[in-house]
Amino acid sequence: MITLGIETSCDETSIAILQDGVLKANIISSQEFHKDYGGVVPELSSRAHLQLVLPLLRKALSQSEIELKEIDLIAATAGPGLIGPLLVGLSFGKSLAYSLKKDFIAVNHIEGHIYSGFLMNEKPNFPYLCLVVSGGHTLALLVESESEIIKLGGTIDDAIGEAFDKVAKLLGLGYPGGPLIQKFSEEGDPKFTAFPIAQLDNRYDFSFSGIKTSVLRFIENNYKSSEIMNLAEKENVAAAFQKAAIEPLLRTIRNATEEFDVKSVCIVGGVAANKKLREEVEMLGEQRSLKVVIPKMEFCGDNAAMIALRGQMLYKNGVRHDLNENAFPRNPINLFRQRPGLV
Repeated sequence: MITLGIETSCDETSIAILQDGVLKANIISSQEFHKDYGGVVPELSSRAHLQLVLPLLRKALSQSEIELKEIDLIAATAGPGLIGPLLVGLSFGKSLAYSLKKDFIAVNHIEGHIYSGFLMNEKPNFPYLCLVVSGGHTLALLVESESEIIKLGGTIDDAIGEAFDKVAKLLGLGYPGGPLIQKFSEEGDPKFTAFPIAQLDNRYDFSFSGIKTSVLRFIENNYKSSEIMNLAEKENVAAAFQKAAIEPLLRTIRNATEEFDVKSVCIVGGVAANKKLREEVEMLGEQRSLKVVIPKMEFCGDNAAMIALRGQMLYKNGVRHDLNENAFPRNPINLFRQRPGLV
């Protein structure tokens, strides 16, 4: 089976081709111009996707040495994400499916991330604990099969990636915040100060707004403004924040692996590219004899390879979609099965 994947949920345009489980192409074009605005501008993102999606398809076909008529299945992201960008990729995918008379699958972007570990040579074993950590989501999930996902918890306010972006802005580092926080943290002292970590009723839930607010108050109380902070001070605050942001994720892994019989731990999403997080999770895995699967960098951020893979999974499990599937900006409430009685 040859599957074409299309991803345009935010500010990456991506086209991938998956043939019999082998990734033949995964082309990703990031919209760097959003840095000038301090965040993604949806209208500009939509226009960029319109300009890029067809040239990237041609590039992917050329790289994979596959003709368009050989494609068996077309999978495109339907949501969640920015509605304008989503409509570009989804409409493009449906148009291709209609004109080529090919089967079509509308993929949930988060499900693409959840199963992105299967793009690696060393794949997770069911059931596995999956932490989705990105700019828009922070979720703790128990993945029991290709069709059964149980939600253990999630963020009650900011997603972890959003907190990274906001703290980077507070420190005057720029956008996107994740790579900049990591870069500044490398020379900083994580013990410089201790930012508070929320304790919630459900120990699998997360809260990052308090850490972000604590950084703001720390800067105001000690420096008045980030503009008068020197490089070392910014590095220290970045390192202390990064330590506080990562700890709830490690705590969740410890709790879940003690309570559930998980075979693997998988960290996915844009924040999974964070070097310190990867090191800490892998170290924890070694200590507890746990199999840890973290996708390589190109599969952490938004990419079409995970969309093609998830589309192919769904198709092989009997899922079929028609061309009336709509884009959706937020996850459906019933996307994951809720586990009752968690404490």
